[in-house]
Amino acid sequence: MRFRHADTIWAAFPELASGALYVSGVGPGVDTGPRAAEYTARALARLGGATEGEFPEVLAWRRTFSRMGVKPTQYRCASESLLRRLRKEGTLPRIHPLVDLCNALSVAYAIPVAVLDVDRIAGPLLEVRPAGGDETYTAFGGGVEHPAPGEVTFVDSAGRAHARRWTHRQSGHSAVGQHTRRVLVVAEAMHDGGAESVPELLRTVEEEVAAHWGAAGAVAESALVTRAVPECAFGG
Repeated sequence: MRFRHADTIWAAFPELASGALYVSGVGPGVDTGPRAAEYTARALARLGGATEGEFPEVLAWRRTFSRMGVKPTQYRCASESLLRRLRKEGTLPRIHPLVDLCNALSVAYAIPVAVLDVDRIAGPLLEVRPAGGDETYTAFGGGVEHPAPGEVTFVDSAGRAHARRWTHRQSGHSAVGQHTRRVLVVAEAMHDGGAESVPELLRTVEEEVAAHWGAAGAVAESALVTRAVPECAFGG
């Protein structure tokens, strides 16, 4: 499959730092809890000195949402929502071993991380772009929505939207579950230093995949996307 950001995204948000990791051979039968707890502890330590709304990584996404015409305290990027929940409840939900790891890394780095079931994405292309208004989005509750024209979302080759308001919320259609075996992990940052943080985060995910699923034959490959090289391809 191919993953890219549209030229219009790079033109409007040249500060974007992004990359993707494709993994095959993951399953639910491993325990990533101890490692996830280490990353979560890093986030909790940081929250002890400031709220998530003061983090430069979060502030950068709030500015991005404002530029998109989205009220940033009504619709928060995924990492801010997770950090907010962690600060209030002290823990994150347990969903799937890989999702749990990525959520923990998301709060540790304060960067939105999407984890999508590749077999639920209509190929060959998944593109981050403004919606045309006719895309179909399936909410986690099962309801069907249509992103407004111009709203940034992840769109596959069948016109299905896999996110709302860019990094605000993923689709229930491509959510990782017990039967997931192939995933696409996408990390996106807008803050100064994001070009260094995103590759580090993806390398860490790759290392954790090798440590937890490597013996079962899991394979991972990653790539960065930039304005000069806006597209990457996996699984070929």
